[in-house]
Amino acid sequence: QVQLEESGGGLVQAGGSLRLSCKASGDIHPTYGVGWFRQAPGKERIFLAAITWSGGSTVYEDPVKGRFTCSKDNAGNTVYLQMNSLKPEDTGVYYCYVHPTFYALATRHHQFENWGQGTQVIVSS
Repeated sequence: QVQLEESGGGLVQAGGSLRLSCKASGDIHPTYGVGWFRQAPGKERIFLAAITWSGGSTVYEDPVKGRFTCSKDNAGNTVYLQMNSLKPEDTGVYYCYVHPTFYALATRHHQFENWGQGTQVIVSS
């Protein structure tokens, strides 16, 4: 079973940038998707963006479109989330998750189990 480990979170001022990493252990089929999610304090986990393991397709939710970028390290087993122009409302714990069905990441993530530890992002105003 593939395991994912998130890293790269931290404290940043509004307008700043962070790059999150999601490192996978094990083989992942190129058509699988890796999604990024955020859970703000006291709120449900929400879908933000996703990329196919091949790196060929991406999708972004409106709140992060134009500010966040997913990418894939094709030399290794890591997916990145580059976050620019960060806002205080971006604060939360960020998770990545791999799924065989790319579009299920956006629509069925409430049913997913066995999430990782996530990485904390705090954006100060």
